[in-house]
Amino acid sequence: MSFNTFGHLFRVTTWGESHGPALGCTVDGCPPGIPVDEAGLQHWLDLRKPGTSKFVTQRREPDEVKILSGMFEGETTGTPIQLMIENADQRSKDYGDIKDQFRPGHADYTYFTKYGIRDYRGGGRSSARETAARVAAGGIARAALAKLVPDMTVRGAMVQIGDRKIDRAQWDWHQVSQNPFWCPDAAAAASWESFLDDLRKDHDSVGAIVEVIAEGVPAGLGAPIYAKLDTDLAAAMMSINAVKGVEIGDGFAAAELRGSQNADEIRMGNNGPRFGSNHAGGILGGISSGQAVVVRFAVKPTSSILTPRKSIDRFGKEVEIITKGRHDPCVGIRAVPVGEAMAACVILDHLLLHRGQVGENQGVIG
Repeated sequence: MSFNTFGHLFRVTTWGESHGPALGCTVDGCPPGIPVDEAGLQHWLDLRKPGTSKFVTQRREPDEVKILSGMFEGETTGTPIQLMIENADQRSKDYGDIKDQFRPGHADYTYFTKYGIRDYRGGGRSSARETAARVAAGGIARAALAKLVPDMTVRGAMVQIGDRKIDRAQWDWHQVSQNPFWCPDAAAAASWESFLDDLRKDHDSVGAIVEVIAEGVPAGLGAPIYAKLDTDLAAAMMSINAVKGVEIGDGFAAAELRGSQNADEIRMGNNGPRFGSNHAGGILGGISSGQAVVVRFAVKPTSSILTPRKSIDRFGKEVEIITKGRHDPCVGIRAVPVGEAMAACVILDHLLLHRGQVGENQGVIG
């Protein structure tokens, strides 16, 4: 199986399976001299790990990250950084009943069709467990960005669960850490709690929409045509397990606007150009404008549920399938820190590409 690497200069290769002994990643291309330690990376992994509330899978994994290479005296050396996270709470027997059956909506069928073999224990490589390695790599990217672009932040929130949306007028970043849903709207979070309680009792799952906002991104990152910043952001988000749609800025809603409404008007401010709106999500022609970069992605409902569903097995027999085990009723909840990590990796990658090609921005305004 190839294609386990993403990035151009800041390159991340993830490895491992859901029920294997460990998983992790190799980060290549990180600049030298970046302060990194396991405690700093652990902070981000703790935000993604399972078992943090009753609304996510109850698999108990400490997700303790170990740095195996690429460091000396607390700083990166510029050589490959190897990160490892051991699996501690696999229950492979939960999947014995479906070893020959394909879960509807899951990658079971396509993996088997392509490779002729699949790891049925939790989905193997297709499991969302793989995203722990991405979050670890994102921790490296965040550390590098903190040194290279100190004022930049990458934050995410869940803005919709099922058909229940937040009230954007009530957006409060402080609320994101005050509820188990990464929700910036306190009233919406309370509503989601009872909704998910009922969903769990019904042995069902639901989808969600996650929004990631990067503020302080320098203007000039990205390139026209085939190396657009939004192209790589969209690919990064779409690569996350269960993601079925990505949009930048207003995204599909822009189709409802007129040009006079959609254009982000520009005036001169005291510190340079000032935009009157941000329908474009901080990216114009594939290049960052200096505004907040906004990317949103839709996560489908978890395929592994206890509600019986019709399917087939690998012998062509029609079956009815239920999936035992410990699964997220809404995988979008733990996708928030994954989206943040992927955004950090992509933005750092494009920052390094920009520095290598043009150094400082060439255009001067005013």
